[in-house]
Amino acid sequence: SPMSEIKVLLLRGVNVAGANRLPMPEFRQMLLEQGLAQIHTHIQSGNAVFLDNGVAQIETKIAAAMKDRFGFAPAMFLMGLKAYNAILAANPYHQHGLADGSKVHIYFLAQPLAAADQPALTALAAQGESLKITDAAIYLHAPNGIGRSALATKLGQGLKVAVTERNQTSVAAIAALARTITE
Repeated sequence: SPMSEIKVLLLRGVNVAGANRLPMPEFRQMLLEQGLAQIHTHIQSGNAVFLDNGVAQIETKIAAAMKDRFGFAPAMFLMGLKAYNAILAANPYHQHGLADGSKVHIYFLAQPLAAADQPALTALAAQGESLKITDAAIYLHAPNGIGRSALATKLGQGLKVAVTERNQTSVAAIAALARTITE
């Protein structure tokens, strides 16, 4: 139908350190019950792709169903596949990520980061780290790893806007899953 669109849903902070437990089979079943089709999930961190046949207020419905079924409703980042692919295409560190996907991270932004808040972030970049900020995402190349990166810590917890982060290996795998869906 003309209303149908392939969408990507990223959840923030599920199955992390024993908190916000979300079993993927039950998550898929819950999405199916909301009227979505061809649902696929990737690993345990709350990544889903599906065909949305024009379900009204789908985000509100998913949040309510999650609260009801799992007892929590995490921050959700829901976007059409075109918007998702555009964020991936704008990654300036794509080549580095092909060499090692764990060293390149994309932070999806719920809304643009204020220009005034950007210089403080850039100032946190350690030797060798690179950062690019767009309205939709922040891209981080951390060649020495994300674990000890002050910048990664700040990006994950200290922003004034909601954000969820995935490494390049994951974002590519999610895109590949989305390509298996037929409209």
